[in-house]
Amino acid sequence: MTQELAIEAHGLTKSYDANPVLRGIDLAVPAGSVFALLGPNGAGKTTTVRILSTLLEPDGGQARVAGRDVVAERHEVRRRISLTGQYAALDELQTGAENLVMIGRLLRIPARAAQARAAELLDQFDLLEAADRRVGTYSGGMRRRLDLAASLVGSPEVIFLDEPTTGLDPRSRQAMWALVTGLARAGVTVFLTTQQLEEADQLADRIAVLDGGRIVAEGTAGELKEQVAGKRLDLRLADAAAFDRLTASLGRRAVHSDRSALTLGVASDGTAAEVRALLDELDPDRHAIAGFALHTATLDDVFMTLTGHHTTTTESDFSHA
Repeated sequence: MTQELAIEAHGLTKSYDANPVLRGIDLAVPAGSVFALLGPNGAGKTTTVRILSTLLEPDGGQARVAGRDVVAERHEVRRRISLTGQYAALDELQTGAENLVMIGRLLRIPARAAQARAAELLDQFDLLEAADRRVGTYSGGMRRRLDLAASLVGSPEVIFLDEPTTGLDPRSRQAMWALVTGLARAGVTVFLTTQQLEEADQLADRIAVLDGGRIVAEGTAGELKEQVAGKRLDLRLADAAAFDRLTASLGRRAVHSDRSALTLGVASDGTAAEVRALLDELDPDRHAIAGFALHTATLDDVFMTLTGHHTTTTESDFSHA
């Protein structure tokens, strides 16, 4: 692994019983960046995180995190990383401050240093006023902030965030995004798994799209959007019959579909000439399309184009992926 990479994986595979979950994935995450692994339930995101954080051994392939092999040097990896799962792992009977001090002591940090680190993190995560309250009284957003603070007690080089904003309201989600951005600016490498397209778009320096255990695309948000021509032409159909005809005609060319709104989306470069050509192609009699609008392509369009379904599609995850 080069010094510039905090995470590197080659050909990772994993199966549960006879069910393959990872089918040979490659990853390269630069140090000090935010990397998002995007995919639906069952795509293999959590399995990937478990392997990279040494909680699970791969069936095949190799991975190095913070310069150490995740199998042969797993204890060294664990000293350099932190993992925050989908749900806060906190002692609700203790106060926020007590939780952080406890984590520090478990990491063998001296008592005074652990208390100082706890105070520093409570201040950083805007939890000082709630420091002496039992965690059981915290809101969902406060618990997630405290959980993230607990992950940083040991000053890790790499932090894994598995669906970090699950169940949060929009305000709390925005606050978490700001904290993640701040971590990267401070030099921490953040490996983020998410189904939320807006989250990946807002936070990630690079994004990998995982589907069916394979990386189907990787790049910046802008690069991925360019794969669907950068723009989306939304067509509002005159009636349900017209919607059904065009849906069948477009097939996988449709990157957006909403039958209730009688709307179909198709990739476009956004030029007037191409828009005219698409309208003439799809509605030569000028009766099926009632209106249209041009939008910038989204990551959901990318995912739909690459996989044939949206990220909200739920697939079998074998209770592990």
